[in-house]
Parts: sequence; C-alpha cells; structure tokens
Amino acid sequence: MAEVVHMIDSEVFLAFSTYATIVILKMMLMSIMTSYYRLTKQVFANIEDTTLVKTTEDRKKLVRSDADVERVRRCHQNDLENIVPFVVIGLLYSLTGPDLSSALLHFRVFVGSRFIHTVTYVMALPQPSRGLSFGVGLCATVSMAYRVLTTSLFL
Repeated sequence: MAEVVHMIDSEVFLAFSTYATIVILKMMLMSIMTSYYRLTKQVFANIEDTTLVKTTEDRKKLVRSDADVERVRRCHQNDLENIVPFVVIGLLYSLTGPDLSSALLHFRVFVGSRFIHTVTYVMALPQPSRGLSFGVGLCATVSMAYRVLTTSLFL
C-alpha cells in the first residue's frame, strides 16, 4: 500500500494527472462544440432532436448533414482515438519511473499537439498542419509506449 501512496505523491504522476485532465476536458468540450454547431446551423442527427419544430415535414428537413458540423464531429472523433491511448499509456509510463523533465516533455508535447490539431481541423487550415500536429502527438505516445515496453518487457 505504501508503494501506491508513493506513486500518487510522485511529481511525474501529478504532472500526468494534470495534463491528462487538460486533454480530457478538451475532448469533453468538443462535444459541446458539436452541439453548438448543430444548434446554430439547425442541423440534427435524429428526428427526436427536432421536437420544438411543429410539423413533421419541417422536422425531417432539419435531419441532414452539414460540412461544418461534420468537421467538428470528426475532430472530436479524432480526439477519442488519440486521447484515450495517451491516458492509458501515459499512466503506465508514469509507473515506469521516468525523469520528471522527460515526462513533462512527453506530456506537454502531446497536449500542445492536440490543441494545435483542433485549431487546424476546425479552422480548416491547409495540410500538412493538421497531419503534422497529429504525427507529433502520435510520436509522443509511441515514445512513452516504447519506454513502458522496454522497462517491463515480460513477453
């Protein structure tokens, strides 16, 4: 039990907790952003979402797709595909006892890359901006995974 308490008190774990919370909150805000776009553009995914409209024909017209809504939704999907692995691998990485400076570098690079990725995705900035920000975040996660595997290789 003392080892668990020591791990929670470690600076690396506290740093991981901070940066993981930041990207999870960012990912949660993407769902609010998707809802905002749906409401302002009057674009809904399901007929039951249009209950405030009186006629059935008008309700059916609102169930459609919109390029801007889909862009934000895809950005949120990309967050789900990248932040969840970061949280799992980052936790395991924190347990391997890395140097604080190395851990902070990994965590900050990942978090920064996700924010840049979101800005480039939502604002439709030209490639390779979005691809580079995705790749940088992926490299940070793969680097942490490599550390986890080489530190505790029980294959």
